[in-house]
This record gives sequence, C-alpha cells and structure tokens, in this order.
Amino acid sequence: MDESKEETKSFKELGVCDQLIEACDNLGWKNPSKIQAEAMPHAFEGKDLIGLAQTGSGKTGAFAIPILQSLLDSPHAFFACVLSPTRELAIQIAEQFEALGSGIGVKCAVLVGGIDQVQQSIALGKRPHIVVATPGRLLDHLSNTKGFSLRTIKYLVLDEADRLLNEDFEKALDQILNAIPRERRTYLFSATMTKKVRKLQRACLRNPVKIEAASKYSTVDTLKQQYRFLPAKYKDCYLIYILTEMSGSTSMVFTRTCDATRLLALMLRNLGLRAIPISGQMTQDKRLGALNKFKAGECNILICTDVASRGLDIPSVDMVINYDIPTNSKDYIHRVGRTARAGRSGVAISLVNQYELEWYIQIEKLIGKKLPEYPAEEEEVLLLLERVTEAKRISLMKIKETGGKRKHRGGGDDGDDQEVHKYLGVNKKGKQSKKPKRK
Repeated sequence: MDESKEETKSFKELGVCDQLIEACDNLGWKNPSKIQAEAMPHAFEGKDLIGLAQTGSGKTGAFAIPILQSLLDSPHAFFACVLSPTRELAIQIAEQFEALGSGIGVKCAVLVGGIDQVQQSIALGKRPHIVVATPGRLLDHLSNTKGFSLRTIKYLVLDEADRLLNEDFEKALDQILNAIPRERRTYLFSATMTKKVRKLQRACLRNPVKIEAASKYSTVDTLKQQYRFLPAKYKDCYLIYILTEMSGSTSMVFTRTCDATRLLALMLRNLGLRAIPISGQMTQDKRLGALNKFKAGECNILICTDVASRGLDIPSVDMVINYDIPTNSKDYIHRVGRTARAGRSGVAISLVNQYELEWYIQIEKLIGKKLPEYPAEEEEVLLLLERVTEAKRISLMKIKETGGKRKHRGGGDDGDDQEVHKYLGVNKKGKQSKKPKRK
C-alpha cells in the first residue's frame, strides 16, 4: 500500500515550488522518479545525502531541484558547485540546471578541459549561481583565475562519485575540499557504492541520509540482456550480423581502446552502416560533435570507450553491444545503463571470447544471474566473413595513410595483423594485451 502511495506522489506533494513544477512540466517530468521522491524531502530538510540509483533514474533532478529551490530563497553568486568525472556529463548537468532554472534566471558556468580557459574565466567573471566542473579544470581556475573562489558555496554535489574517486581525481578532490566552506550541504550520487565512496562519506558528509533506489549492483527490469560466446577471430562478423539484424535501431558499441573505436567506425562505414566514434583521444569539440550527430539521428551507431558510459542521457538508445568485455565488472552496469532508460525497453548483448570469459563470469556474479545466449547460426554469421575482412583491410590502410602507423614502433612482416592487434588491444595470439591503452 505504502509503495503505491510513494509511486503516485507528485512534485507538489514533495514540497517543490510552483515555478520549478512548471519547469519540470516543460521538461516532460510529470511525476518524480523513485530517487527524486525519496531524496527531495530529506534535501528540503537540509540534510546531507548519499543517493544510490541506476543510471537513467533521474539523479540529476534529485539534486538540482532542491538546490534551485534553496537558491530562490536566498539568491547569490557561486551558490553551488557540482563535480563530474567527464566533460560531457558536466555539460549535460549544466543544461539540466539551465532548463529547470530558465524561468528564474539561473546562470551556470561549465569548467572542463578541452575548452578555452580564458572563455571560462570570462564566464566566472559574470558570477554564475551554479558551477559545474571536472576536478582538474576547477582546480586550475581556483589556482589561476583572479578573484574566483568557492568560499560562498552552500552546496557541493559529487556526481558519479565512485568514478570521481579514482586515482586521476583523488588528489584534486582533496584540494577542492580544502578550498570550500565546511558549513555546506553535500550531496553524493552514484550508481555504485565502493569502499572509496564510503571513505569519502566519512570525510565530508555530516550525518547523511542514505537513499538506495536500487539494489547494490542492478540493471532495470526492462533491459533484455544476452551474451554470445564466440571465437575471437569472428567477433567482427558477429558485430556486423547483430547490427544488421537490428538495422533500424540506435546502438552504442563499447570497445576497450580509443584506437579500436576509430577502426571499428571506419570498418562499419565501409560496410554501409552509419557509425561514428567517440573517445577520450578526441578534442572536446569533436566529441560533442559526434554526440550531437548521434542524438540528432545522423548516425545511428556510436562506437565508444567507457568515457561515454557514465551519465549521458541519450534517450533513444535501443541497444548496447559490449564488443570488448569490461575488465572492471562494475563498468558493465554503467555501459548497459545507456539503454532501457526511464521505463523504456532495451537490449544489451555482450560478445565474449575465450580470453574474456573470466571477466564475463565476474559480471554474472555481480548482477546475480546467468544470462541467456544470443541466438545466431554461426554458418549464417560467417557468410559475412569475406566482406568484413575486406572492409577491415581497407580501414587499416586508411588509418596507415592518415598517420596511424606513426605511433606504432617496429616493422616486421606481419603488416595488417600487427595493426589489427594494436587497434583492438590484443597481442599476436589474440589474447588481451596486459596494458590496454587508457581511455
């Protein structure tokens, strides 16, 4: 009985003011999501929060609405700071703040790498209410931008907190925490809970309320998950077969390395499929350009590394394919969280070769169930082998012509095979390289 009441609670019943209810309505948010319904009452009471929820569950709204409502009561510049692990997610969070705050004149500044620092300093000079940043670039501005400080902030949000606490960000995060007031509200949101998140909770949250709108590592019920065990040498054939079978769908294909995104995108385009790559090696403008083409439907296949697996709300993704199985099983949750969002259905298919079996077993343990095998007749799949092999050969030639070989030391007679191994992050025997290129 209580559960059905919880589900039918409106934004008004949660205590959201009329101006923000109207903004939610304009965004198509008719009723609060589970994490919003559970987090907002505590946020309105002034409590620190730890919110655990699946990706696509409305986490951004759960912290943005209480912050904006508090801003309405006492408006001033540099009111809140939101930290994000990726540039794209930071930009998306700022867009949601601006959309929700459009009727109340909210100003946001986005501080991320890959974008001109001087332009960002000018934006800070306009004294925005909300600063959304990646840790490294925020630290740059705190050190170098004259007159900028976070001494007045009332709210700190750590989004995708488990990712913020990896080695790349940990030091920067410590310095940022030392530069902001102790008297503040802190919201920590993540899809997964780790030891480091618990440690951070003890360090910078005061008597937090923990909201768990999902089981520890879960995927949504509307997601159909499958795997296919296959020989490593036929992985490309299976990828093309699945994409062709689902030709009208929007798909995200996850690889382990930046180079593999480029090679696969070229290969798919050579086969007449509308694919575009996105990875950490691309400039910020190119990454956003690729993302926008995918969102607009110009390309219906996005080939990406894990840089795209966190927090990006691309509403119309029908299918996620794990071309490479993630070495960290928790990344699987974030990858497949790109589909079946906000109540929609979706499909996730993992292509597993013998060298990845151990990692795949860890994923099944994490999600607590054995997945069904994707049904396909291998004879039918291998009808594509000749076309796929030729498309890959042409793609490798193009990569070499445009300087792909410059980074590759050593010659030898292996030619294309060496390039294949390099671009797919495997050694000559087809085993995964011990140190795949960082994303």
